[in-house]
Amino acid sequence: MVLLLSEGQMSDYKGAALLLDSLPKAKHLLADRGYDADWLRKALIDKGITPCIPSRQNRKIQIDYDKALYKKRHKVENMFAKLKDWRRIHTRYDRCAHTFFSAILIAATVAFWINQ
Repeated sequence: MVLLLSEGQMSDYKGAALLLDSLPKAKHLLADRGYDADWLRKALIDKGITPCIPSRQNRKIQIDYDKALYKKRHKVENMFAKLKDWRRIHTRYDRCAHTFFSAILIAATVAFWINQ
């Protein structure tokens, strides 16, 4: 399993710190430059997860990452972009989590069907 962290409503550092304890088992974690922090890398390695995070531009010593694996992150980002084309999902129109998740499933099915 590969996990993906992406930009959201709050600072990347705050979001990562909140999610760290609840991360499921995974081999790798894909994240953008906003998650480049030594404490996060160490915490992931301690959990047995290999971080695939590019270094920030201003980091003195650049840290290597699996570029081939990181390129796969683009496909996941594109799927989220397609889901956000649906106004109901983009604005979180449904208050009930069950209904919201159902709308996501319908949108994902239609997006998959159109691309076949």
